[in-house]
Amino acid sequence: MEQFINISYIVASIIFIYGLKMLGRQETARRANLFSAAGMLIAIVATLLIKGLSYQWIIIGMLIGSAIGAYAAYAVKMTSMPEMVGLFNGFGGLASLLVGLAEYHLHQDRPAETLISIYLTVLIGSVTFSGSLIAWGKLSEKISGKPVLFRGQKLFNGILLGGILAMGIWFTLYPLESYLLLVVAAVLSLILGVLLVIPIGGADMPVVISLLNSYSGLAAAMAGFIIQNNVLIVAGCLVGTSGLILTQIMCKAMNRSLANVLFGGMGATAGVASAQVAGDVKALPAADAYYILEAARSVMFVPGYGMAVAQAQHAVRELGKILEEKGAEVTYAVHPVAGRMPGHMNVLLAEADVPYEQLIEMESANSMMPSVDVAIVIGANDVVNPAAREDKGSPIYGMPIINVDQARTCFVLKRSMASGFAGIENPLFFCDNTRMLFGDAKTMVQSLVNEFKGS
Repeated sequence: MEQFINISYIVASIIFIYGLKMLGRQETARRANLFSAAGMLIAIVATLLIKGLSYQWIIIGMLIGSAIGAYAAYAVKMTSMPEMVGLFNGFGGLASLLVGLAEYHLHQDRPAETLISIYLTVLIGSVTFSGSLIAWGKLSEKISGKPVLFRGQKLFNGILLGGILAMGIWFTLYPLESYLLLVVAAVLSLILGVLLVIPIGGADMPVVISLLNSYSGLAAAMAGFIIQNNVLIVAGCLVGTSGLILTQIMCKAMNRSLANVLFGGMGATAGVASAQVAGDVKALPAADAYYILEAARSVMFVPGYGMAVAQAQHAVRELGKILEEKGAEVTYAVHPVAGRMPGHMNVLLAEADVPYEQLIEMESANSMMPSVDVAIVIGANDVVNPAAREDKGSPIYGMPIINVDQARTCFVLKRSMASGFAGIENPLFFCDNTRMLFGDAKTMVQSLVNEFKGS
């Protein structure tokens, strides 16, 4: 039976790795999820075959967890997906935290390497849990998305982290006398998690989600070392490393270091603009926008979080189909950090059955932009802000953007002239070739669709 369990773990690990590879391509991502879920099922069944388990509590836990998971999957709106991902990251950290505390409670006379794993599990799990709760609050706008800064914050965080690590050394040397110390370390780590996330602005949440995802994986791997479970170690390492790689990709997409994201506090002041924004805003009704689109030979949609809020992806896809039937070349340019979690726009467009081949990356979009007749920005703000390219005093200067201002005509669909999630003014709205289509994105796109159908 032990050999069968280990072989099952190896099979599950291979499936996890292959599923992760499949996630690298949009056309195989959905199958990758199902594939990886099958691997997890194998791992769970194999684990249940271990002798000495209390099946009564396991079954109760599975029923409760399955009910919560099924409800969350069916009830959550696509606009709430980022905060749900953040919340689930936190629960992963909490699970690892509880494993560490429980194992120490049951067996305090462990080897030094196991004690180190227990302490790291408690530390990383606590930081992940509380940090994810703050990220969830910012993303769901239950708390302000602006950075919370105070004098001496970095120094205080450094002292707190140093104290927690010093307590870890004491815990390893004197484990039989350190029960209270481990509980105190868990509480301080929870506080550290809060302090590490509150100074991060809402616009940087895609990076934070990736990083917290990595933390949850590392905590799971540490828990795997504690309970000697190979598949948990492998799965935790996969999540941890892939999360770090994704974090690096997100930082590169913003041309910022991870340290700048974590400690920069971008967005602390709403409506920041280092250079004076001048010009007139040119509003355009749907009827007039129709005539421009009707003559366009190439149209590029650039979605942002506003499309998710308005749930406009299906209307956008319908408009895209109509434009294709009229002979226009239609593409969808997706910025790596558009939305509030990695891949947010890709998920929404896939839900609307947008063909994968029409989705293009930022570099390709920028090379095509001067020949694009109409670029349609739907709820995006910071990822199309020319200040990132032109204004050295801007907080986002140097961040790669989609150069929609270089298209022949640019439509911007927004509810108002309010600044984006980063709180930075956008000179794009005042460009000569920009036309503002004010109102709900879904309503406005549907109005354009109706203009075409009624023509």
